[in-house]
Amino acid sequence: MAVKDAPRIVPVWRNFKDLQEWEALHQTRPEGDKHSDLFVSLTDGLHNFPGGFALTTVADAFLNWARKSSVWPVTFGLACCAIEMMATFASRFDVERLGMVPWASPRHSDLMIVSGTVTIKMAPMLERIYDQMPDPKWAVSMGSCANSGGPFRHGYHVVKGVDRVIPVDVYVPGCPPPPESLLNGLLLLQDQIAHFRRTGRRAEPNGKVD
Repeated sequence: MAVKDAPRIVPVWRNFKDLQEWEALHQTRPEGDKHSDLFVSLTDGLHNFPGGFALTTVADAFLNWARKSSVWPVTFGLACCAIEMMATFASRFDVERLGMVPWASPRHSDLMIVSGTVTIKMAPMLERIYDQMPDPKWAVSMGSCANSGGPFRHGYHVVKGVDRVIPVDVYVPGCPPPPESLLNGLLLLQDQIAHFRRTGRRAEPNGKVD
């Protein structure tokens, strides 16, 4: 007489819908995603010896990585867009997690965010502050007024775009642009800095949209 197969025991936890969905939908981290390429390149030059270790690497790669990950914008605001820029650097959006720290000295900054209307009277001072910043330096035009003069472009006293005074790398549209738009512009700027690191040439600025 044949012995019947014993009934298959199903774990109790499989009856719970939440656990079934977790088992079917949860994502696992791929194996090649543990460390960044920079970490791998640094650890290739890590040498152990009795009593300590030594790290050998290419200084240019480290300095270029630091330029991208520690951009210091000069504290510079012109009009109502400056309020949105202050909100972006406040606690809710926390741009410092990108390594960006506002700095009050142009001689120690490498980014100028032109936030607001540029008048003809203010243009020489803006250019002077930009000239005091060390190379390589970057500029973000924030808002319609900085991009092309905005609603005041037909006024006799307004510069029709800050790119007539200093070179611009990233244009952020809006009147005024919210902090999310400025954050997107700063991420685009990091991509441009990475392009400059790879090729040694500046990328073309993104399209100007008011």
